[in-house]
Amino acid sequence: MLLIVRRFFLSLGVALSFAPSLAPAQSSEEITIWSCRDKDGRTHVTNLREDTSGKDCRIVQQTRVQVVPAPKPKVAPGSFPREDSQARATARERQREILEKELQREETLLAEARKELEEQESVRYGDERNYARVLERLQKYKDAVELHQKNVESLRRELANLYR
Repeated sequence: MLLIVRRFFLSLGVALSFAPSLAPAQSSEEITIWSCRDKDGRTHVTNLREDTSGKDCRIVQQTRVQVVPAPKPKVAPGSFPREDSQARATARERQREILEKELQREETLLAEARKELEEQESVRYGDERNYARVLERLQKYKDAVELHQKNVESLRRELANLYR
């Protein structure tokens, strides 16, 4: 029953959404909702008169709906501001400066990560008799180096694409 009610309200919403495009001016419609029982005793809710034929139906709700067309857009698509070559060049220059700053920062972070990894590789703690524990401890430093390397490569690629 709940599924049928949901379908009804969905179809009602679809019908109402198309109504403004069909009506040239403001109009009103009457919407009737029926609850029907078929031969097997199942209940159906519908707003279509043709679905009520041959079933025991009663009116659940009858409403008059006012249909108003959507307002016309005031701005024509061709009147949008256009970007001139000067503004485009300025934007590209700002983008290049930002990318270069990010690249410089990432290269600094990469150098620091490599230095930390190098320091950690030279240290061996007493509880690390097994080399697997050393590798486990060093993994986070290796991951940091790899992350910064990928970032540097990505920023260089972006800078190269900026000049194409």
